[in-house]
Amino acid sequence: MENIIVKFVVIIVMSYLAGSVAGGYYVVKLFTGQDIRKLESGNAGATNAGRVLGKKGFLLTILIDAGKVFITLAIVQHTIIDSDLALVISSILLITGHLYPFQLGFQGGKGVVVYLASALFLSPLTIAVMAIVMGASYGVSRRYKTAGFISMASIPLTAFLIDDYIVVCGLFLLFCTVVLSHNK
Repeated sequence: MENIIVKFVVIIVMSYLAGSVAGGYYVVKLFTGQDIRKLESGNAGATNAGRVLGKKGFLLTILIDAGKVFITLAIVQHTIIDSDLALVISSILLITGHLYPFQLGFQGGKGVVVYLASALFLSPLTIAVMAIVMGASYGVSRRYKTAGFISMASIPLTAFLIDDYIVVCGLFLLFCTVVLSHNK
């Protein structure tokens, strides 16, 4: 019993710390020497990195932010505990670290890339459905942000049809976290 508690403590700490690696902050700092939180929208995420540095900043930030998710979840799955519960807990702590990185005064990104990367790892088919919903939503609304939120909402709905309740609940919680982060 003690061993499982230690494993979950390791997952929690490792996931929060990995989530705290703010790709946008480090990319902008590397290329401009400036703090992304003082530029454009003031957010430390991929969209703002794109505003500051263009496609290069956007893509590098996505690579870093998605990479931290894949690496952390792979470590959890292959070396600590191979369970959906462990992966969902790790995903929740990854997004928490991303939104509230301790080294940046708890001012991080909005969690979209972390949510999408977590969904891709936990339930890959949900991302394929999301892409179809995104295309259809954009075709109807012609509004990128509206289409994005509708398509992101399709992830837990699709998971409901194909996955177990732990993954469904985890993806729903991650989606709600992203929605709330866009309202702060």
